[in-house]
Amino acid sequence: MQKRTIALHGGYEGNEQGTMAVPIYQTTAYEFESTEHAANLFALKDLGNIYTRLMNPTTDVLEKRFAQMEEGAAAIATASGASAIFYAFANVAEAGDNILIAKQAYGGTTTLTGHTLKRFGIEARYFDIHDLDAMEQQIDADTKMIFFEVIPNPSVEMTDMDKITEIAARHRVLLCADNTVATPILCTPLTLGADVVVHSTSKYTTGQGLALGGMLVESREILVKLENNPRYSHFTEPDESYHGLVYTEVGLPPFSLRARLALLRDFGATPSPFNSWLFIQGLETLALRMEQHSRSALEVATFLEQHPKVHKVNYPGLPSSPDYALSQKYFTKGMASGLLSFELESREEAQRVADALKLFKLVVNIGDSKSIATHPASTTHQQLSEQELLGAGATGGLIRLSIGLEDPVDLIEDLTQAIGS
Repeated sequence: MQKRTIALHGGYEGNEQGTMAVPIYQTTAYEFESTEHAANLFALKDLGNIYTRLMNPTTDVLEKRFAQMEEGAAAIATASGASAIFYAFANVAEAGDNILIAKQAYGGTTTLTGHTLKRFGIEARYFDIHDLDAMEQQIDADTKMIFFEVIPNPSVEMTDMDKITEIAARHRVLLCADNTVATPILCTPLTLGADVVVHSTSKYTTGQGLALGGMLVESREILVKLENNPRYSHFTEPDESYHGLVYTEVGLPPFSLRARLALLRDFGATPSPFNSWLFIQGLETLALRMEQHSRSALEVATFLEQHPKVHKVNYPGLPSSPDYALSQKYFTKGMASGLLSFELESREEAQRVADALKLFKLVVNIGDSKSIATHPASTTHQQLSEQELLGAGATGGLIRLSIGLEDPVDLIEDLTQAIGS
């Protein structure tokens, strides 16, 4: 099936009541047929519902649908995008290990990796997405994952995915791509060589800023990296916390299985069934929305590029962008998502313009049906040092825009009055 069809039908074949819409199974627990049935479920001899922290019928539809859209083997829904990223790292790394993180990333990812994970004994090594040769030099025997954003937030740049996947494959290191901004409508990194994809479903998936959630999706080819690889012995050796289970020998997608049985079990950052249902509704219109977001963003970016007070516009859909060729190569033609950023002469000027906007709302979110403006240096990236801000592309003069579904004429008028002549 094509993605638009999957978004409407994937993972759901109806139920005994014949409901067209996926039901909300708003329950914490499930009744077992007998003690033997319960024991078989816990031993994975039977597959079924145990407890909503681990699985839920509504969430199951969302996970299956999302996995199909990303062309992956399986997916795990989480309570937020931040928890999805944490699970991706926690599923592979332990004290003494390191992960390689792109400098051009969401500020929350930088603080998670540079501060919180550090307290777990996991080292974060940062690289520039434009210098992958230098990134490769940082890989050693303890490197467990390479992480980058397909469209980095807020710098809105791109990396050579052919090269980064080739490096990861050669060293047999898992590669994780954050596909939140591109969405599976524009790009499917798993088909390009990534091993794991993460999302904040709080963004374009819901589309209206209604719910928090995240998603992990694993590649159908991930066993090639895991089997006979000393980096990932906890996937190929018995897990004593789960009856000596060997994740690569069960016949189920191993990355997702371990994330469910170990991380959801122990950390419990699970989405509510109602939020999963909201994301299912959002997926149904995602393709249509991404087309409109992309068209409007290109119009706004073209306007900003021509404005005398704007020093630089970051949007890969612009023919003048240094990333235009990559966007044409990796993305569904004619679309580059709804995220863009532009730079003014100073932090003071950027804050003045942001404060003067009327139709754009000052919000720390993206992917909403309503247009959003953010000054990252004073909000989402405030905790970064000046050097880290430069590395992330979040200079003081930068404003990030998430272009919504309003008429672009009105958005351009708002920007015109705010920036001035």
